[in-house]
Amino acid sequence: MAQIEEVTIDQYKHLVSERALTGETMLLNMGPQHPSTHGVLRLLLELDGEIVVNCIPDIGFLHTGIEKNMEAKTYQKAEVMTDRLDYMNTMGNNLAYVMAVEKLVDLDVPLRAQALRVILVELQRIASHLVWLGTSGLDLAAMSMFLYCFREREQILDIFELVSGQRMMTTYIRPGGVWRDVPVEFEAAVRDFLKIFPKRINEYEKLLTKNPLFIDRMVDIGRLSKETALSYGVTGPMLRASGVDWDLRKARPYCGYEQYDFDVPVLPEGDTYARYLVRIEELRQSLRIVEQALNKLPLGPVHSENRKFVPPPRSEIGVSMEALIHHFKLWTEGFPAPNASIYSAIESPRGELGVLLAGDGGPKPRRVHMRTPSFDNLAVLPEIVKGHLVADLVAILSSTDIVLGDIDR
Repeated sequence: MAQIEEVTIDQYKHLVSERALTGETMLLNMGPQHPSTHGVLRLLLELDGEIVVNCIPDIGFLHTGIEKNMEAKTYQKAEVMTDRLDYMNTMGNNLAYVMAVEKLVDLDVPLRAQALRVILVELQRIASHLVWLGTSGLDLAAMSMFLYCFREREQILDIFELVSGQRMMTTYIRPGGVWRDVPVEFEAAVRDFLKIFPKRINEYEKLLTKNPLFIDRMVDIGRLSKETALSYGVTGPMLRASGVDWDLRKARPYCGYEQYDFDVPVLPEGDTYARYLVRIEELRQSLRIVEQALNKLPLGPVHSENRKFVPPPRSEIGVSMEALIHHFKLWTEGFPAPNASIYSAIESPRGELGVLLAGDGGPKPRRVHMRTPSFDNLAVLPEIVKGHLVADLVAILSSTDIVLGDIDR
């Protein structure tokens, strides 16, 4: 143990206090295998008894080099890498990337495809919040919440499997539209979920919202001020729970979000409990969006007719040699993109997910960079845990809803 402590102090002596160097406070490693970190994360804690004096997040344990791997692939083939970023938001990752590609090459998207994108990314938002709610309950010893939330999440994953053949790594949203039209069972499956889920949200709230034990663990814990949140670039539910009304679906609408009627939940308290309430309300608002999009789902094509960037329908490949050749060349050689740089962003379940995409005139991107919300949301952790108990740290970390795959790219 002494050897581990010496290495830790030597590595972090410029970050910890003088009290740690003289032994007045204790340095403790939380992780990198702790079950409450929502990924492989190490926290170096400086403790005065059970009080957190300092907290230093140590990331990089999941680094996969996704961005550089994407730069070695054509624009189409690079998309499968986006599924592996925030693995709780695979549909959203696909959307952020293909919107960047479409902006770079000026590619149109049919109205039906846009509506399907909205339905699926909002279902993905619900699924992501359910994972957060279930695991947060588990972190605080509310085992039933985990079981109930994953029960509803399974229903959403069944819908994803119905449309794409995959439960999680779907790669369903493609440049110019979506992979293929949804099957006839799709609408009934979504409406079944719309029917049962409002009652389920009420059940979650009955278990937690007024639960005195839950309130004791959440209220006035991990307060994040509006000014601190903005200075760190925090986005998403964490920012809105600190009193900032900022949601890209409203502020900079994409995919036709301007035509949907929904509210952006905002609370001023900035504590862990406020972040819980914001996400609970977001579940209801996402349901509203899904229902509206499903009710007005237009007929028509689900991918662009621009054959320079979009492969021909599978039905044509067996009867047309030209279609077969075009399909072969598009998937082996790719398509060229202009020598330009663009930035495109969406509102993911965790905040602003942006893609910087640069072309060089060839079929592969010159630069791919992701602006992921989890990185900034984790960066603020040392500011909001100081002065709290170690037991509170688990609840505060859970309320950030980080995904380490979103950070270690």
